[in-house]
Amino acid sequence: MNKKSMILLSGGLDSLVSLGLAKGEYNIELALTFDYGQKSAEMEILASKKICEFYKVEHKVIKLDWLKEITQTALVSEKEIPLTDLKDLSSDEFVEKSAVSVWVPNRNGAFLNIAAAFADSYGYDYIIFGANKEEGTTFPDNTQEFIDKINASFEFSTQKKPKVYAPLINSDKNDIVKKAIEHCLPLELTRSCYSPKTRHCGICESCVRLKRALSNNKCEELIRVLF
Repeated sequence: MNKKSMILLSGGLDSLVSLGLAKGEYNIELALTFDYGQKSAEMEILASKKICEFYKVEHKVIKLDWLKEITQTALVSEKEIPLTDLKDLSSDEFVEKSAVSVWVPNRNGAFLNIAAAFADSYGYDYIIFGANKEEGTTFPDNTQEFIDKINASFEFSTQKKPKVYAPLINSDKNDIVKKAIEHCLPLELTRSCYSPKTRHCGICESCVRLKRALSNNKCEELIRVLF
């Protein structure tokens, strides 16, 4: 079967590795990157552009000014992004509070429904999505249950009935980095930081999770490059 697919691409670890692993089998032709006023938007768009150039995938940036206007948490607003270190990740209370502090209202639901509109119009069979086990423990819209529900909704809201597929749904960050190394994926292109800085800040939760996974996989040189 000739699968025609698109991907949600933030430029982060999960979307980069999802693209690298799925591109061959799923014939990914289009990547959507969303600018919803997040502090890291400029760097995410730049990283996504480089990743698309590497894989020769069409890249489209979708601006969602309305989502910026209604988001009151630290990822978008003037509130400070929580600082994190490794010991914080072992605290359920900290992780829960951190998730609330960077929550964007219905972000993945909105992104996937916009992608489904593209799929319906241009005939894409699959929407590749970087959901993974590690983030699924904190964010309910990173779980297989969420994917199953939104796939069911597309049976009614689209004619094409595209399927959302998350190749990393059973993988944590360590697994994801390991897969990237095994498949020689360009991890140096990734951008997983919440801040607007040119280099990864190293102290937001996303950075700490990435850095831990890279360290566990003995990627010290890559840590120096990214951080």
